[in-house]
Amino acid sequence: MTRLPPLLRIAAALAAFATALPALADARTARVGVDGMVCAFCAQGIEKKLKARAEVERIFVSLENRVVAVGFRSGRTLSDDELGRLIADAGYKVTGIARTDESVDAIRDAVRRR
Repeated sequence: MTRLPPLLRIAAALAAFATALPALADARTARVGVDGMVCAFCAQGIEKKLKARAEVERIFVSLENRVVAVGFRSGRTLSDDELGRLIADAGYKVTGIARTDESVDAIRDAVRRR
């Protein structure tokens, strides 16, 4: 068996990483921690702000758990900065953003079981 020269091994590793990178950046759902939501009107304000974006397909807001799940259309997304800015512009504080391949429905179900 012939071993690849070190430079080719590095190039192959970088190519494999570059192939996986878009999948990480293009997770289909963002789970956002949000402080400041106290009523259904708060949830509606966030939903309205996010639904106005073409990238957003589905939204779930849990006032009790301070969670907003944002599902993106296939091949589309918003950056964490843009997502955070939209929620901040609606008047709320983002406490964290996590990308996941879970559906909005799966997040909703998990939050409701708590």
